[in-house]
Amino acid sequence: MTDPNLDTLLTWVRTESPTHEPAGVNMMMDLVVAQMTGAPVAVERIPGQQGLGDALLLRAGPQTEVPGILVMSHLDTVHPVGTLESDLPLRIEGDRLYGPGIYDMKGGAWLALEAFRNVAAAGGAGRPIAFLVTPDEEIGSPMTRPIIEDLARRSAVALVTEPARDGGRIVTSRKGVGRFDVHVEGRPAHAGSRHREGRNAIHEAAAQILAIEALTNYGRGITTTVGMIQGGTAVNTIPQHCRFPVDLRVETVADGEAMAAAILGLKPRDPAFKLTITGDMNRPPYERSEGTSRLFDHARGLAAEIGFDLVTCDKVGGGSDGNFTAALGIPTLDGLGIDGDGAHTLQEYGIVSSIAPRRQLMRRLLETL
Repeated sequence: MTDPNLDTLLTWVRTESPTHEPAGVNMMMDLVVAQMTGAPVAVERIPGQQGLGDALLLRAGPQTEVPGILVMSHLDTVHPVGTLESDLPLRIEGDRLYGPGIYDMKGGAWLALEAFRNVAAAGGAGRPIAFLVTPDEEIGSPMTRPIIEDLARRSAVALVTEPARDGGRIVTSRKGVGRFDVHVEGRPAHAGSRHREGRNAIHEAAAQILAIEALTNYGRGITTTVGMIQGGTAVNTIPQHCRFPVDLRVETVADGEAMAAAILGLKPRDPAFKLTITGDMNRPPYERSEGTSRLFDHARGLAAEIGFDLVTCDKVGGGSDGNFTAALGIPTLDGLGIDGDGAHTLQEYGIVSSIAPRRQLMRRLLETL
């Protein structure tokens, strides 16, 4: 690694910060505050709620009422503490930097914060810049969504530093995400002597899961997934309870409403069972608007000046905080972070050579929007 400043990024990766470990997340926030030392940046630390870590709101540029630039990064990861020492050690292999959270999204957050600090120090911003650093994106942003939406309503554009896709492609649209919890209650009984009297909650749940999975429609970009299930107390007992979560992905607001209604409206096949379903859409679809298209064209022109071709990808299945801003009609560019692959896996890596040009792109965006 030729850039000595990248040593700070290695420190970031060594600081494990899964969402539900607020101490680790807050250590990351401390590192961001330290990174801003000496720059003309106003720092507001927002105390964590709901058992989560803190958030940071950084401000720079002219302090006017002109709609500004909102930049968003998250510093929580999905990897549990200990991953660094066991399954995904920090290492450099050629142009690849491996480590938990490097791709999603410490690399992108770091390069964007560097660009932000440099623009602030040089006085190069034409608009007010608000940089929100969050602790909870990986679980749907329950604490920071109201903050994001409030800032978005006062912004001209939103820039999101989630990782680049498929060889450096930028993101201009994402599916919406719905999350639901299903509880099936049956009737317990001894599996040997009282089998006929029981009502097997797992058996009923299996039927409901088949109905939910059947809602998947690839032609319309709708997917439903049951990835976990919990039920029963003993091998020789008819289970009274079974619970499972449902993941829903949709491309349009209308499909989100229709699929949510379908899932929430499921009924038990037998009135002896009780079916309780909670949940809703937790990230609205991020549809590419005319404003986002113009913003992408501007970014592509800047990238060409820097020396690389910026290409957009097809609609992305995963959600981000950009879903919230785009749903409010704010032109939103996502995928501005590091290139690489392996998000949420033990093969996660970032491409070192992608950092400098994408840091320069972020700087030019902050200077020219």
